[in-house]
Amino acid sequence: MPDPRSILIACDKFKGSLDARSACEAIARGLGKKFPDAEVIIHPIADGGEGFAAALEIPLDGRWVETGMHDALGRPVRGRYLLADGPLAALEMAEASGMWRIRADERDILRSNTFGTGELMRHAIETGGARQLVIGLGGSATNDGGAGMAAALGVRFLDANGSELPPTPDGLFGKLAHIDFTRRIDLPEITVACDVDSPLLGPLGATRVFGPQKGADENTNPILESVLESLARLSDGLETATRPGAGAAGGLGFGLMRFANATLVPGFDWLADLTKLEQHVARADLIVTGEGSLDAQSLAGKGPVAIAKMARAHGKPVVAFCGRADAEIRAADMFDQVTDLAASGLPVETLIARAAELLENAAAQS
Repeated sequence: MPDPRSILIACDKFKGSLDARSACEAIARGLGKKFPDAEVIIHPIADGGEGFAAALEIPLDGRWVETGMHDALGRPVRGRYLLADGPLAALEMAEASGMWRIRADERDILRSNTFGTGELMRHAIETGGARQLVIGLGGSATNDGGAGMAAALGVRFLDANGSELPPTPDGLFGKLAHIDFTRRIDLPEITVACDVDSPLLGPLGATRVFGPQKGADENTNPILESVLESLARLSDGLETATRPGAGAAGGLGFGLMRFANATLVPGFDWLADLTKLEQHVARADLIVTGEGSLDAQSLAGKGPVAIAKMARAHGKPVVAFCGRADAEIRAADMFDQVTDLAASGLPVETLIARAAELLENAAAQS
């Protein structure tokens, strides 16, 4: 193709290395060397997981608000959310309750909860004045069905004597008898961006599918599943528990729907619609996308593949940059070109540490 007059760069995060914006900027520097006369438009994307709020900073022209909260193990930490006109607050559950805050040797799935996520929500509502919340799910260290989040908003979890229980799996197991909504704060409209379609319970649910990566095992699984079932049953939420996305983020998808009246939407689709992504694709001569790993999961509808489908629909060439790409991605023929940093043969540690530099060089030489 002739040199492009305009290039759209729409990347997701390179997990553990670069957020979506930093990845886009690194590629932009490289392509700027190769196509110095081209207009380069940066458009970070996210599918609801980590990096979701950051991807909204530019399109929403928002400002970051920092506040205190607690991590999944109840330790005080500082975190932030994005506040934009509306006023609309965009936040990620991983900011408070994410795995990235917990060392591998600290993982304790029975004591972990989403209380900090509820604290972020409450601050955005009561201090930030938000009349709409948008919450990205993903990267959680929890499997509490959203009980911690709900407790931070005023929902109480009670035993048979009416005593309040700690909203953790080990605090609720075998003791939960009643859920009291009467002290929950007034909530605005809440939209949840989610890239997972798992139900809450069963072999495809939160505990069985995602629990092992958070430290769950054959000893804790029955406890976790029992607590989630009790939360669903006692909140009259058994139907909600079957909905796609209810099992996301350790059941926080369920908790937000049942305890906070939230609506779950596909994260990428919601963000693309809000930011008029397809219009940008239609105007550009070349589409560039990517993320840390392009694999079979990407083919299930993650951002870069969705971008590629948009580009194909408009007859635009699309190229991808990634940390690694598997054979399924290459066989799917979704992209005109795939640049895989791992093909350099460099150690994984080097690929992570020098990702921005390597992406820039790869783009310049593509």
